[in-house]
Amino acid sequence: MEFQWFGMNEKPTHDRMGRRYRDTPVSTGKRITPQDTDILWFQKLHEHGPLPSSFLLEYTARSRKSNKRATERLTDLFNEEDTRHGGRYLDRPPQQFRTIDSRYNQLVYDLAPAGEKALKQAGGLIGRGTRPSGPWVHRLMVSCVTSSIELATFAQSNISFIPQYKILNRAKVGLRYPITITERSSKTSVTKDLIPDAIFGLEYHTPKGSKFRFFCVECDRSTEPATTTNFNRKSWLRSLLQYREYIGNGHYRKHLKLTAPMLVLNVITDERRLEKMIAVTEKETGVSGNTYLLFQYLTDFGTVFRPPSPIQSLLLEPWQRALNDPFLIHEP
Repeated sequence: MEFQWFGMNEKPTHDRMGRRYRDTPVSTGKRITPQDTDILWFQKLHEHGPLPSSFLLEYTARSRKSNKRATERLTDLFNEEDTRHGGRYLDRPPQQFRTIDSRYNQLVYDLAPAGEKALKQAGGLIGRGTRPSGPWVHRLMVSCVTSSIELATFAQSNISFIPQYKILNRAKVGLRYPITITERSSKTSVTKDLIPDAIFGLEYHTPKGSKFRFFCVECDRSTEPATTTNFNRKSWLRSLLQYREYIGNGHYRKHLKLTAPMLVLNVITDERRLEKMIAVTEKETGVSGNTYLLFQYLTDFGTVFRPPSPIQSLLLEPWQRALNDPFLIHEP
């Protein structure tokens, strides 16, 4: 085997076995032309945000005969730069390699600029803030939550997923909406923007016609306090009071021009944190509890991060509620 030597500022592209490193694109000179399934991947990355390879493979499971071939195609879309759109179509975000044993994890992909160009040319690029914001692991968590629910609907003949961009485009608004709440200590009013991590809808096909339900998504990685007396800092208590106005008092109907009910899916990375958030909710809502704030926890995005496979439980398993029976969102 012929070995390559690199200067101090050069990064090697292959390991001692001659294999390309997972975090460094290396083109072989192959010409890449986007296929229909590639455009679908680009579209889902644009709608949801960065996604692990297992999610992308699931989106095209019905149109590709081999997962091995599909995985090789993802590798080509990351490595090969000879394209008519000026470069590689996919990125592998570097943050995924800054964790324990990242080489044993599945790869996470995101759109590269050339992928955005290809998607726009195919007529699939959409606007109005479709992708989550914030730290990268948080964004990935939000993407995996919304994508998992969409993928789980594929096996449910009576449910269709409504992506965020369709809701925002229909209402001609963005996610941000100002909400006024009152500080408990000073009794002064504070106006802060409520910005859900994501929104989506579900259409339930019933014998009596379609029914709709819409959802805000809040992903909690225990980076914010559950309660605080300073409403300038985000906390679960502040979010709870904002959602009491936004959903409890119907502001979402004006904002998003919806008539169907809306719920909040709170996805937490720790069971004890979930219990604390429910306790705060019970304290604020009193004996009647709360019906529109729902809670589940996932361990994949906790202290030790590992990209998950699609999480069907987010659609199919019960969500906890404060002083109310658990709720199944897949039932109309």
